[in-house]
Amino acid sequence: MLWLPTVANGFYKRAVSWRFGLPTLRLNVMAKTKVLIVEDYRPLAETLEYQLTRAGYEVYRAADGGDAVNQAKLKLPDAIFLDVDLPVLSGIEVCKQLRANPETRDTLILMISALGEESDQVIGFAVGADDYVVKPVESYAVLLQRLKAHLRRREQPAESTDSVTVAGVMVDRRRYRVELDGQPIGLTKSEFRLLDTLIRQPGRAFERNELVDAALGEDTMVLERTIDVHVRSLRKKMGDKADLIETVRGVGYRFAEPNASAPA
Repeated sequence: MLWLPTVANGFYKRAVSWRFGLPTLRLNVMAKTKVLIVEDYRPLAETLEYQLTRAGYEVYRAADGGDAVNQAKLKLPDAIFLDVDLPVLSGIEVCKQLRANPETRDTLILMISALGEESDQVIGFAVGADDYVVKPVESYAVLLQRLKAHLRRREQPAESTDSVTVAGVMVDRRRYRVELDGQPIGLTKSEFRLLDTLIRQPGRAFERNELVDAALGEDTMVLERTIDVHVRSLRKKMGDKADLIETVRGVGYRFAEPNASAPA
């Protein structure tokens, strides 16, 4: 079996089979990365569709929140560009529904919105967005690179140490699971990455910008204080173990070192 050169995000697999006693060439095209565009402003939707298609993605479109939820469940895209201000269902509500559905909860979601205030971005990340892009889109080349970066990080193999347990808190990267004294809890992707980063180096103080990169991605354009919202949400879900995530004044946060004294 031979391989032909890469084409866009897929590649051709060449195989020889036999029919009627003669060799025939069979070409199988591997599936492309699927992207769903949810945008009611047609010029932007068409431009984004053109850029993504030219880059080799398989693209679908939805113009309202209801259709977005339906198409996401039907097509199961790898990534979604999601407008916030949508008819039928808002982008915030769409994101909530997708994160609550087992089939779509792990889908990469990049919100695109003209609402660029810190509070708007905080809400987007709080409901489960992986990235937040403020309109107008200044560079589609940069936007596509951000998409590729997110997809690339998801494809990276797990490290040898998949599971770590400190002070009764267990984080398992391979199973994407968190347990408190043996009881599982549900976290968003950003909360999981945040906790995973902190717990693997107990006692180390992380600056806010480091945690933004770890939890939200290096290509994410948000204010450093956005991480405070994720920390508050994570602490709430950790219940009586919330104090294990300590605030380091003027710096950021750390996971309490075992047998350490009171927080700074």
